[in-house]
Amino acid sequence: MNFFGLARRSVFRKPVKSILLLLIVFAISTLLLAGVASKNASIEVQDKTRQAIGAGFLLERNAEYRTKRLREYSEKIGNKEGSFGGYHQKKVVVNGVENWQGWSTNEFETLDIKDIEKLAKTKGIADYNLTTAITAVNPVNFKRIEDKDVDQSVDEGGVSLIGNKDMKLDRNVLSGNLHIKEGRMITPEDKDMCVISEELAKQNNLKIGDKISFNDYNDTKNSKVSEAEIVGIYQVDQKMSPLMQGDTYRSENVIFTDLRFPEKAESETSPLYERAYFKVKDVEAYDEVKQNLQNTDINWEQYDLIDNNGNSETMSSNFNDLAKVSEMMILVISVASFVILVLVFLFWLKNRVQEVGIFLSLGVPKFRIIGQIWSEAIMIAVLSLMLSFAVAPAVSKVTANYLVSQQVQQMQEEEKNNEGKVSTEYVAPKQDVQSISVEVTPEMYLLDGVSVLVLITASVLVSGIVILKRNPKDILSEMS
Repeated sequence: MNFFGLARRSVFRKPVKSILLLLIVFAISTLLLAGVASKNASIEVQDKTRQAIGAGFLLERNAEYRTKRLREYSEKIGNKEGSFGGYHQKKVVVNGVENWQGWSTNEFETLDIKDIEKLAKTKGIADYNLTTAITAVNPVNFKRIEDKDVDQSVDEGGVSLIGNKDMKLDRNVLSGNLHIKEGRMITPEDKDMCVISEELAKQNNLKIGDKISFNDYNDTKNSKVSEAEIVGIYQVDQKMSPLMQGDTYRSENVIFTDLRFPEKAESETSPLYERAYFKVKDVEAYDEVKQNLQNTDINWEQYDLIDNNGNSETMSSNFNDLAKVSEMMILVISVASFVILVLVFLFWLKNRVQEVGIFLSLGVPKFRIIGQIWSEAIMIAVLSLMLSFAVAPAVSKVTANYLVSQQVQQMQEEEKNNEGKVSTEYVAPKQDVQSISVEVTPEMYLLDGVSVLVLITASVLVSGIVILKRNPKDILSEMS
């Protein structure tokens, strides 16, 4: 009888040991699958304040990817003052205590224009718009609107600029809140043009064709002055929500410009594109266009693609350290599984000294004996894998939910600890986890099966050293 036949009989002859190994391999396989599935999970988050308007999609920077870049760039600079990729750090002394202060510039924060243009060519996209971050600047030859009863000492004393590639696709226009009272909106062909509020125009007696000037509010005396021509005057149904407190950001002081003017007015050398809007050609094909956008070959790890419900999907690698935690989980399970399996097979061999001795006395090679042990383990493992494959989707879902909840808690703690450490106008979005999509794919099943096979083979070989390193005479002597 070959060793496969002997292995089959041995499995049924020793049911307790067989069931023990079945449960161990079942647990190993299930946990490995859960770890791999969690690593590749897709987390849907919702932020109603960032939802795309109408039949379109909004693209913004992913907050977690930004945090990861800040950490990586700081590590590249090292324990010294310096700059890298738009991130800067220096030492500051506060109350006699030395600390590090970091800040970012437009170069670091802006969206990649190449990615935007690539997405704009996606099938189903009719048009697109780029919008800059709100930029505070100093009004040079006109007066802003401010509340005389409010202390202005903590305010920048400026106005806000918002640059657009095509103003008709700005969210304030798309929402129906902003209307042109006189003149026109900003178009892609415009350069050094602006649209101001009716309140600002009335206070300063400004009209279409007039030119207004701005410069950096941090250095109003020495910074370069930039001039823009008024091409439109707008009115709003409801005041636009300010980005921050202070009259600089109040609705009446918001001025819309062409795309590249804000950087010029604040004496920056690069733009700060904060969001992109993609208008869908056919609303009936909305979901199809979304899939087309997601299939575009760009680095999606750094972006959030937000639909008109405020929903976006983020990769596990972006969701704080979920991917790293999953990888660590897989590593710990693999190492622990190997150790446990080695101990199990050592126990098997220790209790089968008589059987091994008889085989050796009959001239059966040592490797054939180990082969029988391996065959027994594989037979049991096949059944274990079948059981684990059946429960893997449910276990993976529970595991991913738990890991995500832990990461949410960790992110909240990190936000509290990092408040004030990095100086930037960037405001991280407040997102709520809506759902977690965990899919156990055929590739994952295959990887799990191969991993279990490798673990069992390695464990049998390591434990088999107990036989291989000893002489048959020594083994047979233990029988007497």
